[in-house]
Amino acid sequence: MKKETYTAIILAAGRGSRMNSSMQKQYMQLNGYPLICYALHTFEKSCVDEIVLVTGAKERDYCRTQIVEKYNFRKVKKIVAGGSERYLSVYEGLRALEQDAPDLVLIHDGARPFVTQEIIGRTIDAAKQYGSGIAAMPSKDTVKIADADGFSVQTPPRANVWTIQTPQTFPYNTIYAAYQAVTDKGINDVTDDAMVLERIAGRRVKLVEGSYQNIKITTPEDLDVAASFISNRPVEFFDKN
Repeated sequence: MKKETYTAIILAAGRGSRMNSSMQKQYMQLNGYPLICYALHTFEKSCVDEIVLVTGAKERDYCRTQIVEKYNFRKVKKIVAGGSERYLSVYEGLRALEQDAPDLVLIHDGARPFVTQEIIGRTIDAAKQYGSGIAAMPSKDTVKIADADGFSVQTPPRANVWTIQTPQTFPYNTIYAAYQAVTDKGINDVTDDAMVLERIAGRRVKLVEGSYQNIKITTPEDLDVAASFISNRPVEFFDKN
């Protein structure tokens, strides 16, 4: 029986405007390493067969020499230029795999440094069984749905509200076809990969346990939180040899 193949698409093309910094957030230092290295390191040590790193067009050479080669990320097989929006960057990553498509693709935000092997495994298991595996966590807060004037119009039961994370894992052919449809139809208001599948294919997606530490670094305050997470647990140094 042919072994199933898994590819991770790691997104690092965002501009990070909310960080109030001229440096893109994925290259900022966290405990002495560029932020993007943490996600790359976890996927490097995982069961995925290869990694596609999606960056800004001007950062491809930097990522190749100062990230991939410097820290010896052997599973990074392609570095591709992303688009102006997240969904376009995902599409470019998927297109790069068209000639040698994997069975499953895991799409992950490079600005989420604390993804774990366990989270990766749970999304893969769910994708095999249900056709999708979306890392998420139950909301700790009551959520209000507001109207255009800022008045609350609905309070969904908190037990039914989850905050969505990555990785989001799918059969490659399924998610690629959905992204092709999104781009062909000019749909530009999708905010995550699960939404693409829900909207285009009318498919339900399976939520699986992520972690409350699997945060996305978006603001300067997030970097402080990330630093506190690292200070409370041992850090595995990257192999440069």
